[in-house]
Amino acid sequence: MTAPVHQFHRHPALPWAELRTSRQSPHCYRLHMHAEYSFGLVDAGTALFQHPQGPQALAPGDVVLIEPGIWHACNPAQPTRWSYRMLYVQAGWLHDQLGVDGLQFVQRHLRSAASTATLQRLCQALVTGDAAGWTAQLREWLHADQLCHARPSPAPAMGEPAVQQALQCLHQHPDAAPSVQDLAVAGGMSPSRFIRHFKAATGVTPGAYRLNLRLNGARHLLAQGVALADAAHAMGFADQAHLQRSFKAHHALTPGRYAQPQAH
Repeated sequence: MTAPVHQFHRHPALPWAELRTSRQSPHCYRLHMHAEYSFGLVDAGTALFQHPQGPQALAPGDVVLIEPGIWHACNPAQPTRWSYRMLYVQAGWLHDQLGVDGLQFVQRHLRSAASTATLQRLCQALVTGDAAGWTAQLREWLHADQLCHARPSPAPAMGEPAVQQALQCLHQHPDAAPSVQDLAVAGGMSPSRFIRHFKAATGVTPGAYRLNLRLNGARHLLAQGVALADAAHAMGFADQAHLQRSFKAHHALTPGRYAQPQAH
């Protein structure tokens, strides 16, 4: 059986974007979120797309659109393998290009030959570093097919005031966030009640939320060439090994492999 392959592509000509390519992957992922806009394309196999309006079955050629901060997971239909590409685009850059403070997709799952072809071209252009027309093509795709509309930034607050306060704290200081008990006390709740309200608002526990923020921060640092040990320390991981274990569990490859993208 063919071994799974996971590769990341980054190109200096398009510094605002990153491409993940996974082939013959059997790996399953926990619910997670990204700081970037994510545009996914199924190349082979089938998968289940979990998101706030899901779940939805995915087939070859299907496209998924995911905003920053949306908890989701795409996993192969067991016990099969699947192949996919995921294009990540920096939120601030895309907002500037479209002249908006934020975006919300009208739907997060597309089954459209035109969208499939457009996303294939965008992915290939990133691999080759063909920046000419890349921005215009992405903008035209989003506008022409009315795939999204502007929304105010920041997004509307979620849940109880205690949860809103905790989310603000976690986002401001993911590297040194207080314990769940401290967050609960600050919000005037017992830990068990706070966890229930937090999960009802976000879909995950406070611990999972904090870990995801730390991993996203570490990933950003690694992509910029920061050493693994320094990235682990900066994002509040106990040590380099702790970051390695968590990163591989969430991304199906080591942080060292991620930091060395596929050569062009």
